Amino acid sequence: MSDERTTAASGMETAFGFRSVGEGEKQGLVNEVFHRVAGRYDLMNDLMSGGLHRLWKDGMVSWLNPPRRPGFKALDVAGGTGDIAFRIVEASKGNAHVTVLDINGSMLGVGRERGAKKGIAANLTFVEANAEDLPFADNTFDAYTIAFGIRNVPHIDVALAEAYRVLRPGGRFMCLEFSDVDMPLLDKVYDQWSFHVIPRIGQAVTGDRESYRYLVESIRKFPNQRNFATMIEVAGFGRVSWRDYSGGIAALHSGWKI
Repeated sequence: MSDERTTAASGMETAFGFRSVGEGEKQGLVNEVFHRVAGRYDLMNDLMSGGLHRLWKDGMVSWLNPPRRPGFKALDVAGGTGDIAFRIVEASKGNAHVTVLDINGSMLGVGRERGAKKGIAANLTFVEANAEDLPFADNTFDAYTIAFGIRNVPHIDVALAEAYRVLRPGGRFMCLEFSDVDMPLLDKVYDQWSFHVIPRIGQAVTGDRESYRYLVESIRKFPNQRNFATMIEVAGFGRVSWRDYSGGIAALHSGWKI
């Protein structure tokens, strides 16, 4: 068991939080977590982040700046409940079409219901598939987004290669993920909140402490901002950059298929 961050592609494929698991075991364990938490996923995001995740997601879509013209096609990966997809459709004034892909059918079910209630079902397609093996042709999408999902993918380098493949030349990759806090005092407060409070909130709200213990531990294993940026570059993307949110609690990475 190790709470040290991984530095590159290797390491995450066998890390289930701080616990090491066998090659091929992680995906099934992650799936079980999200089947359990799907019904309360959005509520827990609010409670865990104090609502900040909404501002971070708004910032992501603002930086993406989808055009207000027909024809823009985005792929939102690990986006089951629809938070990013809905924002893209709304920012485009109803012109964008977003394919929401998730490996977890329970999460997609929540997203379908929410999209229908918002009256934007025609702008959305929901696909149950694996980020490491996207069921789309090369050069299909104008944008690939993933928010708080890539750390749960066993082979992140494979997922990044797939993102590059399905983007059109000139397409944009954007990833919002919890990252490495680099502010004195905030890092200590954040650790206390993460390891002692969040699992208790998970127990109180969902009856499931262990799933939230995994989610907190997975954040600490994920590569820091610079190392993840390097992975994006290795996948072929150019003009790679990132923005820190809330002192590095989250980071938004951007890259282009040039």
